[in-house]
Amino acid sequence: MSDEVGAAEYLTPEERARLEIDKQLRACGWEVQDHKAINLSAGLGVAVREFPLKKGYGRADYLLYVDRKVVGVLEAKREGQTLTGVEPQSGRYADGLPDSVPAVRRPLPFVYESTGIETRFTSLLDPKPRSREVHTFHRPEHLLELLRQNELFTRGEGPGTFRRGLGSMPPVNPKGLRLAQYEAIGQIEESLAQDKPRALVQMATGSGKTYAAASLSYRLLKFGGAKRILFLVDRGNLGRQTLSEFEAFATPDTGRLFTELYNVQHLTTNTVNPASNVVITTIQRLHSMLRDEPELDPKVEESSLEEEAPRQVAEFGYNAALPIEAFDVVIVDECHRSIYGVWRQALDYFDAHLIGLTATPSKQTYGFFKQNLVFSYTHERAVKDRVNVDFDVYRIRTRIGENGSTVEADGETVVTFKDRLTGRTRQAVLEDDLIYSASALDRSVVAPDQLRTVIRTFRERLFTEIFPGRTEVPKTLIFAKDDGHADRIVQMLREEFNEENRFAVKITYKTTGAKPEELLSDFRTSYWPRIAVTVDMIATGTDIKPLECVFFLREVKSRNFFEQMKGRGVRVINDVDFQQVTPDARTKTHFVIVDAVGVTTTALNETAPLDKTPKSVGLDKLLQRVAEGAATPDLASTIGSRLTRLAKTLSAPELAEVAESAGISLSTLAGALVASVDPDAALDAASKARAAAGQDGEPSEAEVIAARQARVEEALQPLMANPELRTVLARKRNTERTIDEVSQDELLEAGPVTDPSVRAQQTAQDFRAFLDTNRHEIEAIQALYEVPYKRRVTFSDIRKLATEIARPPHQWTPKQLWEAYEQLDRSKVRGSGGEARTDLVSLIRYALAQENELVPYRSTVDERLAGWLLTQQQAGRTFTKVQLEWLHRIADIIAASLEVTLDDLDEGESALHGGLGKAYGVFGNQLQPLLEELNQVLVA
Repeated sequence: MSDEVGAAEYLTPEERARLEIDKQLRACGWEVQDHKAINLSAGLGVAVREFPLKKGYGRADYLLYVDRKVVGVLEAKREGQTLTGVEPQSGRYADGLPDSVPAVRRPLPFVYESTGIETRFTSLLDPKPRSREVHTFHRPEHLLELLRQNELFTRGEGPGTFRRGLGSMPPVNPKGLRLAQYEAIGQIEESLAQDKPRALVQMATGSGKTYAAASLSYRLLKFGGAKRILFLVDRGNLGRQTLSEFEAFATPDTGRLFTELYNVQHLTTNTVNPASNVVITTIQRLHSMLRDEPELDPKVEESSLEEEAPRQVAEFGYNAALPIEAFDVVIVDECHRSIYGVWRQALDYFDAHLIGLTATPSKQTYGFFKQNLVFSYTHERAVKDRVNVDFDVYRIRTRIGENGSTVEADGETVVTFKDRLTGRTRQAVLEDDLIYSASALDRSVVAPDQLRTVIRTFRERLFTEIFPGRTEVPKTLIFAKDDGHADRIVQMLREEFNEENRFAVKITYKTTGAKPEELLSDFRTSYWPRIAVTVDMIATGTDIKPLECVFFLREVKSRNFFEQMKGRGVRVINDVDFQQVTPDARTKTHFVIVDAVGVTTTALNETAPLDKTPKSVGLDKLLQRVAEGAATPDLASTIGSRLTRLAKTLSAPELAEVAESAGISLSTLAGALVASVDPDAALDAASKARAAAGQDGEPSEAEVIAARQARVEEALQPLMANPELRTVLARKRNTERTIDEVSQDELLEAGPVTDPSVRAQQTAQDFRAFLDTNRHEIEAIQALYEVPYKRRVTFSDIRKLATEIARPPHQWTPKQLWEAYEQLDRSKVRGSGGEARTDLVSLIRYALAQENELVPYRSTVDERLAGWLLTQQQAGRTFTKVQLEWLHRIADIIAASLEVTLDDLDEGESALHGGLGKAYGVFGNQLQPLLEELNQVLVA
């Protein structure tokens, strides 16, 4: 053991924190010196330790000099100490600077508190100074620039610092903006002016989010004092599309192009141009830059975020080429995908305001943006405003597509097996009946006639039912299950339509030959191709205005993802441009969703599946990540899910081979991995750990996370420590698909979905899925989910739930939900409900099948009151006419707010009849016990 390491073991927590703070300061360009060895010529920024202050003020842990003048103070604390409580102390130090020490101003403008792990910063130059968490320290040059900006502001020569400039922005110029864009920009700027760190904007696909972002960027650069803005996307093609939007943006006041006034850089290397004002990049590249990795392979920017996610959460240090102050604002496009897990670290790095743009926010999105939804513009409103076009649904159902098939082994039937990785084929006599379900299609089994039947039906009905009277195939986008499936679809389209290669093309990030962006450009602006087949490369964000048909040949479980995919067809286009691409069309009035997998009739949810990694990331790669030391809950969950499925496909000898290598059965290993991420088990483990340590109380969130991590590492240990087992498991994965050329498919149904009950069914399914998804997270649902109820639902609970369901993507009201159930079965819906928020209680109970009828909550309360009165009468207890009138008033209050209190009797209708005083006169000392009884009887 070295002397240095040995000495470090004896450092106090405060001393360890100082070492880390010194390290970070030096990385950020500061010279760190002791007070006795001070040398202000050593650099632009000098941090002086233990600087003596005025009498009674003690010593400043660090006094910060910039250009030989003191600009700030840094208070150091041990790791784990909360920093907001330190602010008065550090602020007092800022006031206690000796009069003989030169300072830029008094009190000092910049104050830091840090443990070396957590750092907070306050700038007294801000309009309303308040501390904020920062990844590390600002560079001296940045503090000097803030001072310069403030000096110009005091002389009336500029907007001041960015945060001050946000408060004096001129009104938004509506020229060239749609009303929704105008409103969105105004709401974002209001949020920025209030110095809220994050703001979320929900705008329907096709409503001009990027154009609004360009307009906002122009205003922030010209009027707000912003120096540089980062625009983040999650696909390379979206970055190119964003660059085109900025290049085409003409400023409303001068008419000049944005790029004539400001430098816009689309990163294709890992170097930011110092002169750039707007930087456009993928989050994949930004992540790579912050980790100081070699130049990123451009192919990584074209693939999905999930597939290219780093193997474990990155703990970013500091990159001097990209300091935390590099950007004033970070705009995150399609932020529902870009902000979670490992990618989130890249956003937390910068000391910048975050603005999220998305058409389909999820509850995680709201959480990340601190519930600060500043503007919402729905698809329905966009259709009404003629910013979007609406859609119709056309369903195609086939026997094999619905039920799978069976090929009998008669001793003669030969089937083909094709390896997905090598493309090699082999033929073999079928030894056992081949029985497969619809879910196995294009996964483990390929049934050419099933695909042929769907494509042929599409062709035969295209000009008679889907687009009546048309003669040319409309621009169509087909979503495939994987790259191999996309290949087969392209081939089948060419055969069935009897067309040449350019008629139908595959556009995925694996496309070779022509670049994907070239194919996209042709698809968008040229006659050929008529049909594009993709997996998910152009599922989101990509602008294809002439698209008229969105064709689903793959299932989608996520509502957000489905809405994004569906949104490719909503774009409006002027008639001239439309007819240049599709000559036999006149006006784009709508688009059609062709659904061959039932995606429009199944419940979609917002939860992630147990297997959190795309199927294209093979088991061998996942096992290698474990070998390299990765041990995350997502990784354990994914491998557990894969091994569970693998265990069902292996033969007894193969299972025995795995058990011999592992020392335990494959099912036991898989079960331990899945169980390791169980939140309840982690909570239990953390509780037991506290009890064993003699500690009382509930475990903290950090303790629960640590307990879960320990369980994950323990479950992964057999894989981490056993190379032989990893080799055996990787070898066992089945890469062959069976080609079922025997089964003949048949059409079950093909036609437009016009029955309103179909949409009502979708709403009912989505509402039930929403309840299941949020049963542990939303208090109103949690309270009503299980019978007997654990606690009474409060009106506050219901109000919060009403707010939650009113948000995108669902945007339900109790009335809409009520009407959906009424459409499905009028015989089970009694009365006209949905008008009151309390009807949500009835809706939830009915959706969860706790009630056989859907009855307005008001009616339920009345029925319970009548039953209670009858019971009282049978017990010999009678009420006067006046008392009965008050009982009905009390029931009215409960029906409206789920409970009644003494204070409620002094409000509304009750107040008009004498209020609480009158009620006491009517019931005497029995009033309080009576209210408590009715709260139990009428609400339960």
